[in-house]
Amino acid sequence: MISLKHVSKTYGRSVKAVDDLTWDIEDGQIVGFIGPNGAGKTTTLKMITGILSPDQGEITINGISMKEDGVNAKRQFGFVSDSPDNFLRLKGIEYLNFMADIYQVSTEDRRRRIDSFSGRFGMESALDDRILSYSHGMRQKIMVMGALIHEPAVWILDEPLTGLDPKSAYELKEMMREHAKGGKSVLFSTHVLEVAEKLCDKVSVINKGKIVFLGTLDELREKYNSKDTLEDIFLELTEHA
Repeated sequence: MISLKHVSKTYGRSVKAVDDLTWDIEDGQIVGFIGPNGAGKTTTLKMITGILSPDQGEITINGISMKEDGVNAKRQFGFVSDSPDNFLRLKGIEYLNFMADIYQVSTEDRRRRIDSFSGRFGMESALDDRILSYSHGMRQKIMVMGALIHEPAVWILDEPLTGLDPKSAYELKEMMREHAKGGKSVLFSTHVLEVAEKLCDKVSVINKGKIVFLGTLDELREKYNSKDTLEDIFLELTEHA
């Protein structure tokens, strides 16, 4: 579970990127995080993962305070950023072993997980190649594999489906469903509203640093004109909030 209590972040003297955000991402759910560019989505994710520190408020991961015990809080989650262009000089297998070493994953467990992930993503023949030689989609897949190799309870994924081929996108969505069904939590951001509609148990819409809606898509449609498309509702929600 991810919990934010009265979290705020201001850039410079006046740009309030996140404004008094209180939000719980509960176990057993896939929660989609959507909002227009500049709404505060990326800043929120960076604070949840400890890349940025909030100016005010508290963030806990599975009850562990990011501020008071950041190392253990970070062990609770796997994070996939929106840029997969990292560790380019390493071979795929070197990167996965590096991540497994960081999280002290045993030799037996890492081998089993690497075999499973590489099979699902069709990466078996690419693991001995340098990440520099990978396509964008392959880099995305290796970053997902590295983030999940320690089997974290909480998944935090920033635009994880970008660049994936249809089969790999399907596999990742199935993995997200399996993870949530196991009583664990998935938070992912997306610009593709159709994906959110088909995959999410709940959606959180952020605009101008504030959560303007949190609930199921059925609840969203009930609140607005149910005859409108999800895109129409989203535009109305963010343009007039």
